[in-house]
Amino acid sequence: MTTPNINVRPLTPARWADLEAVFNARGCSVARGCWCMYYRVSGKGGLTRPGETQRGRSKDALKRLAAKDPPPGLIGYRGKTPVGWISLGPRQDYAKLAMSPVMKPVDDEPVWSVVCFVVPSEHRRQGVARALLAGAAEYARKRGVRLLEAYPVDKAAAPDSESSWFGSKAMFDEAGFGEVARRKPARPVVRLDLSPNGQR
Repeated sequence: MTTPNINVRPLTPARWADLEAVFNARGCSVARGCWCMYYRVSGKGGLTRPGETQRGRSKDALKRLAAKDPPPGLIGYRGKTPVGWISLGPRQDYAKLAMSPVMKPVDDEPVWSVVCFVVPSEHRRQGVARALLAGAAEYARKRGVRLLEAYPVDKAAAPDSESSWFGSKAMFDEAGFGEVARRKPARPVVRLDLSPNGQR
């Protein structure tokens, strides 16, 4: 998948070093804390309790997922340089969503969820997150996904620090997503219908 200046590719074992480069870059300490496993598990097990051993276990768990299908997310590249990451997949792969008062299922429709963006500081404010989102929609459509769901932050009512990981509602609005629920003032649930001639 290609968007202006940025190619978006699925995470595979061969691309693992590129993901490490993104997560180890400046401004990505939160990503290094959970290795995008926080929402994939429920409760307070070994992958969610803070600490050095938790980070290692989470990293190993994500690396194992990189060898599975569907992959746990996509990497964005500018040329050969990895510049960002987007975590997405079937909603049921994110066990914590089911219990979240904000992100729990709206209905029983089969959806894929976009949960997290990771963009190193040096690549921010350059359209990387938008390119990742466009690439994710294209990738999901090619996989036969009908509904793509996300849980952005309404920046008019929340600080930028939180929206950098979930994405801003404005960005999802621009991409054609429509709001389907809002259980907390700053946290809507939005969807994009990927079916031919689909309606939100």
